Amino acid sequence: MSFNEINSVENFVIHTMTGVNLNETGVAAEPIATYAGQWEYVPAACLQREVTEVLLESELKEALIRLNSEIAAQPDRADEVIFKLRSILLSVNSTGLVRANEEFAEWLKGNKTMPFGKNYAHTTVKLIDFENIANNKFQLVNQFSIRNRETKRPDIVMFVNGIPLVVGEAKTPVRPAVSWLDGASDIHDGYENSVPELFVPNVLSFATEGKDLYYGAARTPLEFWAAWRLSEHDDVAKIMGLNNVAAEMKQLLSPKTLLDILYNFTTYTTNKKRQRIKIVCRYQQYEGANLIVQRVLENKIKKGLIWHFQGSGKSLLMLFAAQKMRKMAALKSPTVMIVVDRVDLDSQTQNVFKEAPNVMPTEDIDTLNQYLENDSRYIIITTIFKFKDAKPNINLRDNIIVMVDEAHRTQEGDLGQRMRAALPNAFFFGLTGTPINKSEHNTFWTFGSQEDKGGYMSRYSFEDALRDNTILPLHFEPRLLDIHIDKDKVDKEFEEISNTLDEDAKIVLTKKAAKMLEFLKSPERIGTVCKDIAQHSQEKVEPQGFKAMVVTPDREACHLYKMELNKYFPDSASAVVISTSGKGEDELKRQYSRTKDEQEKLIEKYNNPDSKLKFLIVTAKLLTGFDSPILQTMYLDKSLKDHTLLQAICRTNRKFPNKTFGRIVDYFGVFDDAAKALEFDEDVMKKVITNLNSLIDELPKVMSNTLTHFEGVDRTIDGFDGLQAAQDAINTNEKRDAFANDYKQLSNIWEALSPDPALEPYRSDYKWLSNVYQSVKPSGPDSLGKLLWLSLGAQTKKIMYDNIHVGDIHTDMEEVVLDETTVASLMLSKDPKAAKRMEKELIKRFKKYANKPRFVELSKRLEDLRARAEQGLISSIEFIKELCQIARETIQAEKEDEHIEVRKTGKEALTELFMELRTDDTPAVVGRIVADIDSIVKIVRFPGWQTTNAGEREVQKALRKTLLKYKLHKDDVLFNKAYLYIKEYY
Repeated sequence: MSFNEINSVENFVIHTMTGVNLNETGVAAEPIATYAGQWEYVPAACLQREVTEVLLESELKEALIRLNSEIAAQPDRADEVIFKLRSILLSVNSTGLVRANEEFAEWLKGNKTMPFGKNYAHTTVKLIDFENIANNKFQLVNQFSIRNRETKRPDIVMFVNGIPLVVGEAKTPVRPAVSWLDGASDIHDGYENSVPELFVPNVLSFATEGKDLYYGAARTPLEFWAAWRLSEHDDVAKIMGLNNVAAEMKQLLSPKTLLDILYNFTTYTTNKKRQRIKIVCRYQQYEGANLIVQRVLENKIKKGLIWHFQGSGKSLLMLFAAQKMRKMAALKSPTVMIVVDRVDLDSQTQNVFKEAPNVMPTEDIDTLNQYLENDSRYIIITTIFKFKDAKPNINLRDNIIVMVDEAHRTQEGDLGQRMRAALPNAFFFGLTGTPINKSEHNTFWTFGSQEDKGGYMSRYSFEDALRDNTILPLHFEPRLLDIHIDKDKVDKEFEEISNTLDEDAKIVLTKKAAKMLEFLKSPERIGTVCKDIAQHSQEKVEPQGFKAMVVTPDREACHLYKMELNKYFPDSASAVVISTSGKGEDELKRQYSRTKDEQEKLIEKYNNPDSKLKFLIVTAKLLTGFDSPILQTMYLDKSLKDHTLLQAICRTNRKFPNKTFGRIVDYFGVFDDAAKALEFDEDVMKKVITNLNSLIDELPKVMSNTLTHFEGVDRTIDGFDGLQAAQDAINTNEKRDAFANDYKQLSNIWEALSPDPALEPYRSDYKWLSNVYQSVKPSGPDSLGKLLWLSLGAQTKKIMYDNIHVGDIHTDMEEVVLDETTVASLMLSKDPKAAKRMEKELIKRFKKYANKPRFVELSKRLEDLRARAEQGLISSIEFIKELCQIARETIQAEKEDEHIEVRKTGKEALTELFMELRTDDTPAVVGRIVADIDSIVKIVRFPGWQTTNAGEREVQKALRKTLLKYKLHKDDVLFNKAYLYIKEYY
């Protein structure tokens, strides 16, 4: 028996979640047992429902009666609740899926009431029992048919109390190109659009091919679906293959985790396009937040460190932890404080928390003190600087939980001590992507507990984030090496001076610093750097649709760079963002000062792909906490190191459509010694960023590996013959998938390096391979292999489109008769040479009618067709089909033109045909043959017969019968041409 998605992966999901094994006919091989609080397998045929119904209403009604005493007293009230839920399902077409999902979630979480109490008092309606999980009914159904605009049949649907909370899709485990992404696409692009009502109650959907398990919320773009992984604390974390996916699935889809995600780890917000979106936690957020909650509940250890890499979602982790703790009765209405150390981070955190209830920002020091003195029970967002005047013991409660973002900064000094003195019994949890482990600053000592292995509660590393595709890899590109700074020499001199900070040393230090800045800001150097930035951006950043950030030595340099860049770009293409909050007044403050709202609008404009703003010019502001996925390239001309450097460059690692990496262009020489620049406690941190130029060394091997799929194929043969030979070399799914895998790696390298001169020797081969890749790429929304068969990058398309010209018309070609017979012959033969002759004949015809709009339009279509064929965007067969269609329309246009002769009769056309094709064996009575054909065709034909199978069949039968009468029935050429003439003239 062969493996497929049903008999292997789908059945594997059923067995994993319910313990049931299905036989080859899809029937349970053993009795189906039911366990309280566990998933129960139910065949779709056993459900009592119509194919249009989303809810299992009998199960839902039973649950409503079981969970609500007021409904149990009058069971008919369950129908009123179900009616309300049905109305939300139906509203999806007017309100949109996410808003309908958000409304339904309020019912699921028990936040809605109905007038079922005494004297019509409103009482809470429970659809799910979150406190006693065993009090709910969990049912798993496979091949669940649901009809709306069309009938769909998801592989897996999981119901809680008759409500579909999970949809799953399984894919084949045996074809390399097919992956979880194809299943996710079926859900996101297919089911959510065809049967949106099914996803109104949805908590999450999942997809797997037995190798990976990915999940996403309703309307989550495919690039943001997340992998569910096992914690490093789990004993089964090292399991591989199906067993690993089974362990992950049991954890994610366990009733406990699923209901926890629904109740505590889901949020809704509005994105930058003002669209409502739903967010469910990633696994590292779920683990980290629950570890915090658990520690607070135990009330033994009062601190902990969460070490999660930049871009992994620490703000959302804090939101989920805060939401959960605020809801827990055992914590007696705790106060949760979110502490940041930047005003920008304060705004960003408030934006993340804006949908959460009982969130209170602190505008000033007095407001914070007032909250703490009055024992306010809120989620309070503040900066560490507002604790500078905090009184000791301002609040002694032990259910105050403080979560400190970017915990490696400002926590070891006076401000951190004042905060702890003000809240002596509070919990303190630090969250950072770059902990510091030095004698003067030690994040592990400040927040880490001795009871935690390694000094941290939860770790999500750079490798974890890359593996999960949470972030993108980073590459640095050294530029203008002759202007790099001798950082070692400078650092050594500064260190020597700072060891003896007497007055003379301070003067020397000031002179050294001034001399360095004078060099960095010299007009000649800035001019050189900005000229290179302009060229680099125009070649490598703008064509991809991305944006950039320029990091300069100081505030004045920001202005100087702005003025220089204005020589190459319009003033609107760049904006300076610097701190202007200090005392005093200067020209820079007057020129670049912005209110908080003005800066937010500027950032919103920068994040808009259609805006003309391409560069942000900064020196310190926005280097931390700034989240802009469209930012791909950072032009770095400032000395940064260690955690400050890492935080800055990670501004470019956020995911964005068609973005495959973040780029750091180094003018200062920060990465002349990359390992030293990123000198952290673990060697693994040195892998965070790699030299872009190292990809040049990889290119020959990757190119060779990709070309090995076409051994023996002559790449000098162009046109259809060459393309057909290449396609024949990879004529199975396995061969095409293997080629696509190698080409994907090659394309990533090319896109990263282009237009580097080192690529030039490989340009011809790469263009050839790109044409082949595009020609065999599966097409259509239902095509498989979405992980391998990707859209071509901008630099690759540029190469493919280069040098595409419409060639001159050659006059040394044989004359081509352009008629229906010629077109039909080409369709039958698929001969590329005949196609080329027809192509030339069409060009000649179009020149003849150059002043007629109909023929101009046909000429443009031919040019477009030729261009697509040259680029490899269509197969040779598709080219011939479209060419024939253009030829047919050209023939028809000529017939309709007023200068064309009056149309022949059917008999005249057939007579000409038979006279042209007659041989010595043809009967002399051509006129009689034509008359017989004319007579019988007129009997069997009817209006529009050419467009129906029945009509064509009757006419062909009549023609064959007439030819048989004259012993001409075996002449296929005559039959085919005669039939085409009949089709045209009758």
